[in-house]
Amino acid sequence: MQHTDSLSEPVTLPHVSLQEVPRVPCPMADQLSPDEKFHLITRNLQEVLGEDKLKQILQEKEPRVYWGTATTGKPHVAYFVPMSKIADFLKAGCEVTILFADLHAYLDNMKAPWELLELRVKYYEQVIKAMLESIGVPLDKLKFIKGTDFQLSREYTLDVYRLSSMMTEHDAKKAGAEVVKQVEHPLLSGLLYPGLQALDEEYLKVDAQFGGVDQRKIFTLAEKYLPTLGYAKRVHLMNPMVPGLTGAKMSSSEEESKIDLLDSKEDVKKKLKKAFCEPGNIQNNGVLSFVKYVLFPLRGEFSIKRDPKWGGDKVYTVFEEVEKDFAEESIHPGDLKASVETALNLLLEPIRKKFETPELRKLTNTAYPDPSKMKAGGKGAKAGGGGGGGGENDELAPSRLDIRVGKIISVEKHPDADSLYLEKIDVGEPEPRTVVSGLVAYVSQEDLQDRTVLLLCNLKPQKMRGIESQAMLLCASIDGDPRRVEPLDAPEGSSPGDRVFVEGYETGKPDEKLNPKKKVWEKLQVDLKVSDECVAQWKDKQLMTKLGQITCKTLKGGNIS
Repeated sequence: MQHTDSLSEPVTLPHVSLQEVPRVPCPMADQLSPDEKFHLITRNLQEVLGEDKLKQILQEKEPRVYWGTATTGKPHVAYFVPMSKIADFLKAGCEVTILFADLHAYLDNMKAPWELLELRVKYYEQVIKAMLESIGVPLDKLKFIKGTDFQLSREYTLDVYRLSSMMTEHDAKKAGAEVVKQVEHPLLSGLLYPGLQALDEEYLKVDAQFGGVDQRKIFTLAEKYLPTLGYAKRVHLMNPMVPGLTGAKMSSSEEESKIDLLDSKEDVKKKLKKAFCEPGNIQNNGVLSFVKYVLFPLRGEFSIKRDPKWGGDKVYTVFEEVEKDFAEESIHPGDLKASVETALNLLLEPIRKKFETPELRKLTNTAYPDPSKMKAGGKGAKAGGGGGGGGENDELAPSRLDIRVGKIISVEKHPDADSLYLEKIDVGEPEPRTVVSGLVAYVSQEDLQDRTVLLLCNLKPQKMRGIESQAMLLCASIDGDPRRVEPLDAPEGSSPGDRVFVEGYETGKPDEKLNPKKKVWEKLQVDLKVSDECVAQWKDKQLMTKLGQITCKTLKGGNIS
């Protein structure tokens, strides 16, 4: 099978067609009672809408369940959570459909450019099949389908129009609030997204839809509106949202919050080492959550490996005992991370091995091209012309900048310069960074102490009056008025280390160190401005974290440096 895309040469892949495979009854399921099947289907879920209906279906037949994933950013290790539930559904005898929601990926603020949709569907199919194989799920018991295989049909399109004549804008916006990317001036496509997901339940002929609890409002929208079209109300099964490594939701666009399925062992070690895992703290602990929602359901046990002087190795068969021992600090965060690292690498190794082939390496690179190699036309621009811009601008993607949220933990005057502050700033690394800034004339020490700021972290360190500054504190300023300088502000609730990205460049990877000879920062900085609404922007695209916009307090129309 060949696919020619404007961003690549033809890509040849083995065995990638999306088609239904004959289902084979699960021997284990035949021996289970309806109550035992209900337990398997619902264990570890946060919520079930329609429990009684599910129990009734189990008395009569094997339920049909679907799980959909929009083919946007690369799947990461949190995808093992729904994969482990799909394993539970199959053990319970369910007929399971996996939907690669390519049209949804485009409707969600164009997270996947149209010309990349086919390639990303192929990538998702290959990587998710590899995940399922790595946890022992038989693929012959699954149905794989692509959204545009049925969502462009005449009947489906007419139902979209019928639904749009009944569904209010308020309901559509509310339903997508936690799933569709929220921006200041939303596109109409984001309002269509929830209705299409509701219709999918009817067109896939399922009894239940499975997804994260962040999709609850879409599920309740489906329960409200499908009956108005004459279609049945479905059961809805909801996973909890598993914290990422930084303690917040694991996200494809937040490089530091996730472990990619193709990350090397060295990358896994480095990311786990930096993961939030405070001694005794069991809240928002992504490492513990991975043990609970992935390792225990798949393996039924978890082994802690540690030095005999700290208690030696221990095998746990109940997650609550792991949680209790961690809360009581009987398990050290370092030992927990090392043990999870071992278990995780066992899951990832077959996936890495599968993607070592030239065909799949090429697929990965063409489905997710490096933004710095794309034309300056931005997201979705085509290589080889048509994207606008060109020349040296091809390398100037803002994703090359490593901008992070930092928290100032100490500030004092520079010992050898009255106009400079010497700050220690936490940017989510094991040790705070030393930063020298010229803010003495603009901000008091008291106002800087414990303040959240934005730092450019991949400039070459420079000595300022004998002390090396390891990052640049970003501020807004007004040309011609040297008295007006303000540090930029992160969204409320931000944590040290949260990544800052520019809309449309979420998936790009920052340079490890910006080459000063190439003047990358200087060329990108020219287009960094503050809007009339005091929002930080690059070429009119907003600077954001996962929690919202980067702003400043008063300097409308200012420059950022």
